[in-house]
Amino acid sequence: MNSKYDIIIVGGGAAGFFTAINIVEKNPKLKVAILERGKSVLEKVRISGGGRCNVTHACFVPNELVQFYPRGEKELRGPFHQFCSGDTIEWFERHGVELKIEDDGRMFPTSDSSQTIIDCFLSATQKLKIDVLTSQSVQSIFKGSDYWKVETNHETFSCQKLVMTTGSNPKMWDVLAEIGHKIVPPVPSLFTFNIKDKRIANLMGVSAFANVKVKNSKLSASGPLLITHWGMSGPGILRLSAWGAIELFQKNYQFAIVVNWLNHVTFEEAEEQLKELKLEHSKKIVSKKSPFEFPNRLWENLVLAAEISEDTKWADLTKKQLINLTNQLVNAEFHVNGKSTFKEEFVTAGGIDLKEINFKTMESKIHQNLYFAGEIVNIDAITGGFNFQNAWTSGFIVAEAVTEKN
Repeated sequence: MNSKYDIIIVGGGAAGFFTAINIVEKNPKLKVAILERGKSVLEKVRISGGGRCNVTHACFVPNELVQFYPRGEKELRGPFHQFCSGDTIEWFERHGVELKIEDDGRMFPTSDSSQTIIDCFLSATQKLKIDVLTSQSVQSIFKGSDYWKVETNHETFSCQKLVMTTGSNPKMWDVLAEIGHKIVPPVPSLFTFNIKDKRIANLMGVSAFANVKVKNSKLSASGPLLITHWGMSGPGILRLSAWGAIELFQKNYQFAIVVNWLNHVTFEEAEEQLKELKLEHSKKIVSKKSPFEFPNRLWENLVLAAEISEDTKWADLTKKQLINLTNQLVNAEFHVNGKSTFKEEFVTAGGIDLKEINFKTMESKIHQNLYFAGEIVNIDAITGGFNFQNAWTSGFIVAEAVTEKN
């Protein structure tokens, strides 16, 4: 059996649905199908943002927005000038979904439920008569003279234009490699650090705004650092993992980090502050109260690590103890032994080589009438709605490109 369509979209996730809906809204005459290998669609949307779906981020300037993408920063500048976060908000409002901005800039549906986004997409595909075909696992794709042939585990489809939106699916990367596309090997991008160290052993849930550097590397990031029962997490660590995805993979996730618990305060500045505290609080016990903006429990552990006993008074600090404590504050070294996946939102660096894509249309430079949207290409971002924004933007651009030529 051969089912004919104008356009077939492989992948029933966020990018696939957004692309399909935009295509048929622009040209209702087109016959469009979404092929999904699973039994259900939009599963990643369902679990994203803890089930609330972090739709986008309240960053409305394309040149600022691109800075959240460790891979894709240069390539996304043009696309974001075509369709940015503000356009996303407008698009969803037009489709009956209102979004809200949280304090950290992340944007969610006002319903706080990812089901709202799923329902929006499903009702739009029904209304626009887009065929959503599940349990269709693509086995191969073949380029004819002026058509594409797509073989699944059930049947054969043909179409004029083919859009791939299969995310980080290694099997689909293999299929595309077979027809000549170069795939950048996937490595994990967002992960937390496994660290066993007595300075943080009993501090699960403690958070501090810190700067973290990877020793013997240019990698560094600042942001809230959260101590967990397995090590360290929080936005600062996740940011470091995203920018360091390839380098840390090459180190086999065995490396040292240097934590500055005072963020950007230098050794000299910190030492000066401690000398002032020694004079001001001479009769007080050093370990009792944190003089900095992080919790007492962390301060106590750093004081002990600096070889200062629990009952030592500020006046009795030796020069060596003062230097030890300064080092624990601004140069605290920790050994990372492995990583843990961050929630269910597993993000990978890797995918179709960006040099093989025309970012004005998201069309393959190797095959005409083959397009890509979403995480199938070698683009990834830190958490905060940025990966979804890439899906919406690339989907919108594909829709513009395929409808213009029809």
